[in-house]
Amino acid sequence: MFCKATLLTVALALVASATPIERETTGIRIPLGKRASLTKADGTFDHEAAIRQSVITKNKHRQNLINLQKNVGLKPGQEIKPVAVLPNSTAAALEKRQKEALTDEEDDLEWAGTISIGTPGQKFLIDFDTGSSDLWVPSSSCSSSACSSKSKYRASSSSTSSRKSGTFEIEYGDGSTVSGPVYTDSVSVAGVSVTKQYFSPVTTLSSSFSDDPIDGILGLAFPAISNLGENPFFNTAYQEGAVSSDVFAFKLASSGSELYLGGTDSSLYSGSIEYHSVDTSTGFWQATGAKALVGGSTAVSGFETIIDSGTTIMYGPPSAVKTFYSKISGSKVYDSSEGYYSYPCNSAPSVAFSWGGKSWTISAANFNLGETESGSGQCVGALAGQDLGLGSNVWLLGDSFMKNVYTAFNFGTNKVGFATLA
Repeated sequence: MFCKATLLTVALALVASATPIERETTGIRIPLGKRASLTKADGTFDHEAAIRQSVITKNKHRQNLINLQKNVGLKPGQEIKPVAVLPNSTAAALEKRQKEALTDEEDDLEWAGTISIGTPGQKFLIDFDTGSSDLWVPSSSCSSSACSSKSKYRASSSSTSSRKSGTFEIEYGDGSTVSGPVYTDSVSVAGVSVTKQYFSPVTTLSSSFSDDPIDGILGLAFPAISNLGENPFFNTAYQEGAVSSDVFAFKLASSGSELYLGGTDSSLYSGSIEYHSVDTSTGFWQATGAKALVGGSTAVSGFETIIDSGTTIMYGPPSAVKTFYSKISGSKVYDSSEGYYSYPCNSAPSVAFSWGGKSWTISAANFNLGETESGSGQCVGALAGQDLGLGSNVWLLGDSFMKNVYTAFNFGTNKVGFATLA
């Protein structure tokens, strides 16, 4: 569902930073589209959309763990879960909605921009995802109905296209897949161009993506979770000298958002960036030593956090999330099977995360997914209790967290950092 007016911006650094926190100000900026949220137009929680997003998130990270196991082996505590399946009622509602025209809703769910693949370039609307490591777009040979409204890659139209051995596949709970052959080709993102980038033009596309405006996904995590077993786009760009710094950064907000490739954009944050080491053996941007605070007091501590721009909300192990909500007065279980809780709308909790330095607060607006139903006075929180198989002590922080900070990802030092938004 498309947003009516909001634009994002991607900026790409032209000059390398001398240190991880030096500020870049020059770059190329292009407007990008942004789409709807898990809150309906009437201010209530879109329960069905949230369940669909949870299923996509579960299966994305299930595949990441399969890739990790194949590439380097699983870490203790990680577990490949069964394929997540949509409940029958949600699947029926999705099928009905697929037969209706898309409606406009104004808020944010996914951060996307246009890239081009091939020579001459073929354009695609892409979700930039720090929680995965592969690039895929629909193929002109895609046989799935979900491909009908999407841009499609035609290998025969590109003079730089090259078919490789192997296949790409992600399995979804409706029995469908995102799958296809493996190719290399030239890829360009707002002037940052690379050659021989591995990607998959998929020939089957899960119905989960039918009502999603994006054509595909560009992963920005580590090579260890690549299904293709190759370098992601940004790593290729740095190796080829298309960017001169191995840092990229996000601002995700209601307006003025951007992805910055090759450094950080000083106009978007104040002070320095507080960097924290990540456990690179997991393949994720997984920062260690985190704690969650409610009302300024520690609710849960000593866990790890995956920073994932491709996930809408936040997830934690069910027992830890239960402990977290027990510190919020008036909170109660909203959906036990999906791990959602509600709290009194008129007394929004003060929620923050810390990694041993500053406490990074989540605004009341970003924590609130909407009323359980109109007039209920209970609002659904943007942290859900789910076992994603990532580890018993691992949380997943998506856009509900990232919208509150400027976030930098540093491949040079293997650290993720946060700064105060300007």
